[in-house]
Amino acid sequence: MASTLFRNGTVWTGAGEPAIGALLVSDGVIAALGDDALAAAADATEVDLEDGFLMASFGDGHAHPLLGGLEYVGPAVRPCTTVDEIVDAVRRFAEDNPDEEWIVGASYDGSLAEGGLFDARWLDKAVSDRPVVLRAWDYHTVWCNTAALDAAGITADTPDPVLGEIPHREDGSVLGTLREWGAVDLVTAVMPARDEEVRIAALGTAADYYLNKGVTWVQDAWVEPGDVDTYLEAARRDALRIRFNLALYADPRHFEAQIAGFSQAKRRVEQLGSPFLTAQTVKFFADGVVENETGALLAPYCSGLHSHGMTVWEGDALAEAARQVDDLGLQIHIHAIGDAAVRQALDAIEYVVDTNGERDRRPVIAHVQLVDDDDLERFAALGVIPCMQPLWAQEDALMNVLTVPRLGRKRADKQYRMRSLADSGAPLALGSDWPVSSGAPLDGIAIGVSRQTAEGEPAGGWTPDEILPIERALGAYTEGVAKQAFAEGTWGRLVPGASADLLWLDRDPRSTPALELPAITVRATYVRGALGFSEQH
Repeated sequence: MASTLFRNGTVWTGAGEPAIGALLVSDGVIAALGDDALAAAADATEVDLEDGFLMASFGDGHAHPLLGGLEYVGPAVRPCTTVDEIVDAVRRFAEDNPDEEWIVGASYDGSLAEGGLFDARWLDKAVSDRPVVLRAWDYHTVWCNTAALDAAGITADTPDPVLGEIPHREDGSVLGTLREWGAVDLVTAVMPARDEEVRIAALGTAADYYLNKGVTWVQDAWVEPGDVDTYLEAARRDALRIRFNLALYADPRHFEAQIAGFSQAKRRVEQLGSPFLTAQTVKFFADGVVENETGALLAPYCSGLHSHGMTVWEGDALAEAARQVDDLGLQIHIHAIGDAAVRQALDAIEYVVDTNGERDRRPVIAHVQLVDDDDLERFAALGVIPCMQPLWAQEDALMNVLTVPRLGRKRADKQYRMRSLADSGAPLALGSDWPVSSGAPLDGIAIGVSRQTAEGEPAGGWTPDEILPIERALGAYTEGVAKQAFAEGTWGRLVPGASADLLWLDRDPRSTPALELPAITVRATYVRGALGFSEQH
């Protein structure tokens, strides 16, 4: 068996454990630690850690890797800091790609226009002869030019669809911004499908992106039937390179027709037998997002535009759908942003437990932007994993321009209560929601352990009582995600017998100032003992 000895650095085996000086990998598995590793390493190839830091690789508990990879295919609007820059980027892309029937891109900063409302006429200045569709950072909103609206048949007389909104100008004409998937679907339904080769390549782009940041397992948190086909073909070609778990999207408009498809997708993935692909989860949306006032709140929005926001599953529908998913042995994963949505998600899971009995189901509620005090202890009591995005816990432009005005300061200061949930005994896991925000765990951890922006604001941190200790944050991004994945003991912690999914950093993050964490260099990432990324190549 091929063996590799890692030495001459700090080997961190997990939260609360002392660091050691060596680790031995044999045939893709951790064989020994510390002195035992040195004693058994006679024929091993050595890797000199050069005083660096070796730890378990990160997992990402909630992301959208296929969408992230596809961002690299369209116009580069993510770096743009003004509307004019976005328009120029679209114009250049259109000129360079004259044969593209539709121009599709992502993801623009929704805070660049007042209220997050973008006008089709601005894009018309760049491209008027072909449809243009851009997704916002939140991926719950799109911005279209007039040609795209025309192609979708959206006019001033088109009513708001179920689970969607079509904003209008003062004169009643359609603005060009579409909110939530009920409205977004009107456009995506007439868009040409992406070439399958492009989609498979996008998964490769996503794998490279993650490996460069030390991530080797990702929860794809919105998978539709065509996406399953893409993942399966990529796995057949050995093109995945990291571990993906698929969360199959549950749509309240079509749920009864989807149930059989969930079982079929799981069975197809299991029959393929790829070590890099599982399909054990179903994804529900309980609400939208605060930024466009579709997050579901217990008390109304300050503006009153949408009052309490949007409830995706009315009445007991979410609870009953979750029960049917649980009947299939699949994991429940619920997007819940507002405190009303979080309560509905907890109620649904409680109903599942009461109806189907106790078992190791590990339900997940993702985001948990707002949680009412009365619901805080329910996570631990029900065994619910809060999968949260630490990068969002900062007073940046998005927070100050779009979020705080909608929630009000008192309610805004109760967002992202990661420390409170972890202290309550809830099994905290962390994720990025990439490409909504950076997929680099160290970017998110820097915010989670400081509650500050990259500029160090505010002094002492925003809502400092919610600051996570560094080992707790690292643990939630490793063994916390492994628990979410039903994979503890397989990866997420450096113990003998575990897969050698490893991350080599140039320095110890535990002793690095919070704002310097994003500057730590990923020297290498290993998957099952094989080199997945090296800064030297």
